[in-house]
Parts: sequence; C-alpha cells; structure tokens
Amino acid sequence: MDVRILGGLSVRENGVSITPTAAAPRQLLALLTASADQVVPVTVLTEELWPSGPPRAARAELQAHITELRTLIAGALRGAEPAEPRPGWSERRTADAVLVAQPGGYRLDTGGGVHDVWQFERAAGAGYRAMEAGDLPRAALRLGEALALWRGDPYAGVAAGPRLRREIERLETSRLSVLDQWVEAQLGLGRHAELVSELTGLVARYRTNEPLHAHLMVALLRCGQHDEALAAYERLRGALTGESGMEPSARLRRLHRSILAVRHTAGRPVYAARTPAAYAPRIPAQYTPARSRLVPAGSVG
Repeated sequence: MDVRILGGLSVRENGVSITPTAAAPRQLLALLTASADQVVPVTVLTEELWPSGPPRAARAELQAHITELRTLIAGALRGAEPAEPRPGWSERRTADAVLVAQPGGYRLDTGGGVHDVWQFERAAGAGYRAMEAGDLPRAALRLGEALALWRGDPYAGVAAGPRLRREIERLETSRLSVLDQWVEAQLGLGRHAELVSELTGLVARYRTNEPLHAHLMVALLRCGQHDEALAAYERLRGALTGESGMEPSARLRRLHRSILAVRHTAGRPVYAARTPAAYAPRIPAQYTPARSRLVPAGSVG
C-alpha cells in the first residue's frame, strides 16, 4: 500500500487508488492512515466523524463507510491476482485482511508499504542525529530529503475533525522543526547568500515564527545587509505585537542588538566576525518518530 498525506490524501493499493471521493469515507480513511497498522477504536472514529455527538444510526453509518472502503480495496486487489492463482492467494489478499475488523475498532494494514510520514520521520531523525554529530553536509542532505516529501498541506482536501486537526498540527510543527534545523545546517555551511530569497518567502508566510526570522536576520547580516536584517526584526515585532501583544523573545532582542552593534562598528569586516550567538535554536537531544498520537495508549483492550 502506498500512503501519501503530506499534501492531498492519496492511498493506493497495487497502484490503484482506493481514496473515496465522498467526504465521510474519505475522512475515515484519512484517520485510519494517521494510525496505519494500529487499531483505531470505534469511539475515536465516531468522535472524528461526528464531533458534536454521534447520531442514533452512527454505528450503521460507520459500517457503511467501512464497506465502501473495502469495496474500493477489493477492486484494487483484483488487479493484483496472478494469472495462475497460487494456493492461499485469495485468503492472503482480501479486503477484510487490509481493512481489518478487530475487537473495539479497525486497523488499516499497509502490508509493509510506503507511507510518506514514516519516510519523513526517518529522514528527519537521520538529519537530527547528523546535526548532533556536527556533520552539517549530511544533516543538510537528510533534512532536505525530509522536506522534499511535502507536496502541500497535510491531509489537504479532507474535512478534518478534532482528531485529524491535532494530527495536522503535529505534522506542521514537525515540519517547521525540520525546516529550522535544515536552515541552521545550511547557514553552518556558509550558504547564507543562497538562503536569503527562500527565507524571505518563509517569513512572509510564517509572520510570527521567531526561528525563521532569526535565520533570515543572520543570513542578511552575513551578506552585509544590516538594514534589511533590522527591517526583518521590525516586521516580526510588528506582527507579534499586532497578533498577541507580545514582544520578540529575549534571544531575538539580543540578536537585534548584535546587528546594531555590527552596523555601527566602522570598518569591521562582515565575514571576519562570527555570527552573534544570541539566537541558537536547540538541536533535539534525541528524535523519536511518532507515527501517530491519535490513539491513546491502552484505549484498545
């Protein structure tokens, strides 16, 4: 099974799409992919589909959606049958064995296939470990590979309920963390001039994201563009105060003061000085991929 969620939802079995077009079964499949190869309790599924409370016929509607998904899976599996079926083929490859009913819930069995979230987490973990080891070229490579898996917003086109919204928020947070460390690695490799344009676009999108603004300020400083770096700080400050009434963090303020000091130091070579250490994003001590936090531990007996 090929599962892609870092963009629009796409689930394929034997190269055939099993992603329904109707909103409710599409949402159900999305939730099952978020906890692929794990049992998702019926209570979790009903909470996602009916956050305001399940209707009286919720169980019957849920079963109808499960049946629709299994019909799509069965159609895809028919194309996987060999010209001369081997003994036991049909028993191993059935829709019920892919979308499995288990006590208290359902499990989507990927059969060891591809899941882009798992790929993202493996590449990100390798990148974080390389950062810890000080191997910046490898860190930049593996973190870049993780980011390249993103085709758009996670679960785009899916009507997300409370559970999927939490998963989307988790994935977006993970992506920003990886992006932060990728830029950090690129700056460490001296690629500040190449980053200015991309960082300018990123801070326009994430108007209150301090790490990205700090990286832009450092890149501009290294390029000798002191006024532009100070302007980036003022835009961040305006966005923060306008949205939450808060000032930039103490670390950002220290970076701001450092840039002012460099600008007002006559004759000081830009490239001879180390980048001010006022803002230094932390590298996670250990990266542990989390396939899903949708299903509480112990929720299924």
